[in-house]
Amino acid sequence: MKIHTLVAALALAAGGHAFAQAPAAPAAPKDPLATPRIDQRQANQEKRIDQGVSSGALTAKETAKLDKRETKIEADKLAAKSDGKVTKAERRKLKHEENRASAAIRRQKHDRQVAPAKAG
Repeated sequence: MKIHTLVAALALAAGGHAFAQAPAAPAAPKDPLATPRIDQRQANQEKRIDQGVSSGALTAKETAKLDKRETKIEADKLAAKSDGKVTKAERRKLKHEENRASAAIRRQKHDRQVAPAKAG
């Protein structure tokens, strides 16, 4: 009986060490200039525009307008970063611009205009 009690006590002691955790390393402070979500959305939207061009769903004029809009968003993002911190309000404004650009891409890709077929 004593052996069973001893084995159980040792198992509990060993098990406790297995679940003990080292103190968590202090989290690295967030970079106030980081805009990973905005960067990812811009990349996705550029990809959608490129896909629309290659499929013929976007005309040259539509593509130029959409590219101009993406360039403006990039300029606004750089302006937001220029003071050393992208504030919550600036992030909200950039997100709003991205939402409108996304809607414009969808609208232009799904209208009935198509790019003229290339001769060749």
